[in-house]
Amino acid sequence: MQYQDRTEAGRALAKALIGYKGQDCVVYALPRGGVPVAFEVARALSAPLDLILVRKIGVPQQPELALGAVADGDTPEIVMNEDVAAVLRPSDAMMASAVAREMREIARRRELYLSGRKPVPAADRIAILVDDGLATGATARAALRAIRRQKPRRLILAVPVAPVSTVEDIKFEADEITCPQALEEFRAVGHFYRDFHQIEDAEVVQLLAQTRDRSPPVASKVE
Repeated sequence: MQYQDRTEAGRALAKALIGYKGQDCVVYALPRGGVPVAFEVARALSAPLDLILVRKIGVPQQPELALGAVADGDTPEIVMNEDVAAVLRPSDAMMASAVAREMREIARRRELYLSGRKPVPAADRIAILVDDGLATGATARAALRAIRRQKPRRLILAVPVAPVSTVEDIKFEADEITCPQALEEFRAVGHFYRDFHQIEDAEVVQLLAQTRDRSPPVASKVE
């Protein structure tokens, strides 16, 4: 089954998670593609929406292949795709350079998207991490570990579509995984959307602004 777009996918996730409405939840999106999906979940649950800034560490000369991922934080959370790393055997210098490059992009996005706004805390709350789909799961794994450091009461990963193998590999990183389409046969996330246009920075900023307009600000401590 194909979703029309990320909005429809978000509504499907919201329906699956509606039992959490009225509980102390916070929804975290993986930008950029996860933001329109998470927006629908946060709206349905009347929950605040925030971002977890994660960047894929691509393979040199083949950047779409994930060597790993790095998540923002006081101490960046780095996750490796061990099977890819075992083949490529990246040097420490190559990894340091790649992580530094992606952290610069994270810093740029933090300033652009959040403009100094403090993160919404996950401590003692139900934290729901949302993306538009999983492939290798490297970025989601890094994000889950970054959220877990904040000690949420419950940690949920919610994605519209993913390979069964990736769901199995990542299931121990979350307390619960919600995935309406976990499939044995899987090509790419975009294959399951009729409209899978690239989300631009302006759309992320607009959706976050809409969320802030309808939600009271939450004072918090940086993770």
